[in-house]
Amino acid sequence: MAGSAAEQFNIHDAKTNLSRIIERVEQGEEIVISRAGTPVAKVVPLSRRVNRTGRGSLRGRVDLSGDWDSPETNAAVAGDFDA
Repeated sequence: MAGSAAEQFNIHDAKTNLSRIIERVEQGEEIVISRAGTPVAKVVPLSRRVNRTGRGSLRGRVDLSGDWDSPETNAAVAGDFDA
């Protein structure tokens, strides 16, 4: 959470409350895990690059021209990878 300090848990409490910590992180919070009062880890939300719901989730969003798999197109793509 921007602008506020992350909540801190000691290792024992973090193990006991892992499910709750994960739920909070999924909501955007950052949680610090400490050993003997010294912070050793931070649990932060991962940002997804793509939010796909399953197979076919791009249906209707991707337009493949009629020549997308032509020998000419394949040769041009292959040429992009030549050293």
